Amino acid sequence: AFGAGAVIGAANIGLVRKHLSAEAAMRCCALAMGTGIAVMAFSRNPVIAGLGLVVAGAGWTLCWTLLNVGVQLSAPRWVAARSLAAYQAASADGLALGSWAWGHLAEVAGVETALLVAAALMVASPLVGLRLRMPPVRARVEEGSLLEDPKVLVPITGRDGPVVIEIEYRVVQRNAPGFREVMQQLRLVRQRNGAYGWSIARNMADPDVWIERYHFHTWHDYLRQRNRSTQAERALEGRVIKEYHVGPGEVRVRRTIERSFG
Repeated sequence: AFGAGAVIGAANIGLVRKHLSAEAAMRCCALAMGTGIAVMAFSRNPVIAGLGLVVAGAGWTLCWTLLNVGVQLSAPRWVAARSLAAYQAASADGLALGSWAWGHLAEVAGVETALLVAAALMVASPLVGLRLRMPPVRARVEEGSLLEDPKVLVPITGRDGPVVIEIEYRVVQRNAPGFREVMQQLRLVRQRNGAYGWSIARNMADPDVWIERYHFHTWHDYLRQRNRSTQAERALEGRVIKEYHVGPGEVRVRRTIERSFG
């Protein structure tokens, strides 16, 4: 019966995603599983218990599939495999821990009590969504077009580093608060694509000049991150320049490589 419910749930995943948001779908799945488990706990009729198993199986499969699809669609293509692997590892850990915990509870308090506790937790679990909502599941945003590698005159290899990137903006003082706010969004983009040590500094001798600074471990790391940016992320970079940079000319980009001495 549980397997039949799982098949029914899998067959209707497209319909559920079409008509319900990710948050609403997860709440319905939790309520379905909680209801099915409660029916199993209270029922002494095999047919009614079987119907409860069908409902629980459908909710379980829908929940599992929605999470799986969400991970694959939300992660950027260059890190999708690692994201899915981390999700599956976490799921396997949860299954192992849950099997032990529920088995121990059933041994101590009885199977019926374990089922009732599980049903109560499942029915109450949508309350978690009041604080921790499921993000919308959208199709993966494609990366932007490939960028040409910057020209360098210093002889370096791809493994040389660390590489320091400095971008100089000129922003009029009345726009400084908005500029700082947008730069915090850009900071997350840089870090997502592999940068570290991000900072934004203001020139004390010329308050209109702001310098964004971040690092990459190697030159190859920097080249790779240039082509990891999505179209939306490049649009954010363009917005910073278009709305806040006043010139003269384009923003100044300095690429330097740190060398150790001694």
